[in-house]
Amino acid sequence: MDGVVVRRVIPSDNSCLFNAVGYLMEHDQHKAPELRQVIAVAVASDPVKYNEAFLGKPNSDYCTWILNPEKWGGYGERVMLLYDGLHYDALAMSPSDNAPADFDQTVFTVNYDGTIGPVEGLVLNLVKDAQRKRRFTDTANFTLRCGVCQIGFVGSKEAVQHAQATGHINFQEYN
Repeated sequence: MDGVVVRRVIPSDNSCLFNAVGYLMEHDQHKAPELRQVIAVAVASDPVKYNEAFLGKPNSDYCTWILNPEKWGGYGERVMLLYDGLHYDALAMSPSDNAPADFDQTVFTVNYDGTIGPVEGLVLNLVKDAQRKRRFTDTANFTLRCGVCQIGFVGSKEAVQHAQATGHINFQEYN
């Protein structure tokens, strides 16, 4: 899609997180009550997982709190994804390369300076290393061959045009 990125300003009413998600997922800036309800039901349904240590307050108190439209939904957090041009993987902070996934930290608090602390530099190093090792697919310039008629294409745009014109949908990447 060609165009420009625009900011859709959501009212600052303590429900901006919920209404922003509502807009992004359903183009509806008035989803806060429904999304707060979804959260409350999910939290109430698993008091063992969503316990006082996890929530910072008793489960029932949290459920009452999150349903209150005057309460802010929470603080800024960030999760990290790695996209290689075709596939998304989750990034996590782990004590070591071979530590079980149970030890992963996957949600990071956003600091006042907009960063997520030292992990941000580690992520940038991982991304730079993947780029240096060419562990990504440049979908604008990779070479594909139609598995039906064997015609070669450069980039996904040409392959999509061919698929639309011929109905062929079987492509293989080649060098």
